[in-house]
Amino acid sequence: MLTILFDGIAYGMLLFVLAVGLAVTLGLMNFINLAHGAFAMAGGYLTVFAMQKAGLPFLACLPLAFIVVALLGAVLERTLYRPMYGKPHLDQVLFSIGLAFMAVAAVDYFVGSSQQIVQLPEWLRGRTEIGDGALLLGMGHYRLFIIAVCAVLTVVLQLILSKTRFGSRLRAAVDDPRVAAGLGINVNVVFLATFAVGSGLAGLGGALGAEILGLDPTFPLKYMIYFLIVVSVGGTSSITGPLAAALLLGIADVAGKYFIPKMGAFTVYLLMIAILMWRPQGLFTRKGGR
Repeated sequence: MLTILFDGIAYGMLLFVLAVGLAVTLGLMNFINLAHGAFAMAGGYLTVFAMQKAGLPFLACLPLAFIVVALLGAVLERTLYRPMYGKPHLDQVLFSIGLAFMAVAAVDYFVGSSQQIVQLPEWLRGRTEIGDGALLLGMGHYRLFIIAVCAVLTVVLQLILSKTRFGSRLRAAVDDPRVAAGLGINVNVVFLATFAVGSGLAGLGGALGAEILGLDPTFPLKYMIYFLIVVSVGGTSSITGPLAAALLLGIADVAGKYFIPKMGAFTVYLLMIAILMWRPQGLFTRKGGR
C-alpha cells in the first residue's frame, strides 16, 4: 500500500508539472490551448536527442528542455497564439488541436513512430526499500527525484504568483486587461512571459516524464485528456487546485491499475465525474476574478 501511494504521488507530481502550464493559459489567460502536450513532447524529444547525439548528461538536459521550449512558446505566442486571444473558445479549440495534430504528423515524419528511450544515470535507476510486510515502502530513486523536483517547482510557482509584483500584474491583467493597461501594465509582455513559462514547464515535464510515460509522436493526443482532467478537476484559478487534482488522479490511477487492472483508467474518470458533480467549478477557485 505504501509503495502504491508513493508511486501514485510521483505520478501525480509529474502530471502536475505537465499540466500546470495549461492551467495557467486556460485559467489565468482564458485561452484553451489543446496543443499543450506538443510542448511537452518537444521537451522529451529534445532531451533524448541531446543525450544521444550531443552526449549531454541527463541533469543538464532538464534546464535545456525548459529554456528551449519556453523560447519556442514565446515565438509561437507572438506569431500564432496572440491573434487568437479574442476569438471564441471554439475557434481556440479548433486552432490548438490542429497544431497538436500537425506536431504529431511532423514528429512522425522526421523522427519516426518508434518509442524513444531515455538512458537515466546510474544513481537514478536504483530502488530503496524500507519496512517489511504490509508496511513495505519501495521507493524508486527516479520517482523520488521527480517528487523532489516537482515539489520545489510548486513552491517556486506559488511564491511567484502570490508574493511577487509579476504575479499581481498577471492577476490584474487577467481580471481586467483594459484597466491593467491603463495603470501602466504591459499586458502583452505579461501574457508573453506567462505563456513562455507555461510552455517551458511543459517541456520540463516532458523531459522528466519520457522515461515513465513513454515518448512517441502520439504523446500530445495520448495525454491530452489527463491534462484536461487535472485542470478541470483542480480548477483554473490557482496552483493549489491542479496540484491537489494531479495528486488525487495520480494515486487513483496507480491504485486502480494495481487493484482493478481490467478497469484500466476507469477509476480516474469515475473520480473526475464524482468531483465535478460535487464542485463543478473545480476544487479551488479564486474569488473576484473573471
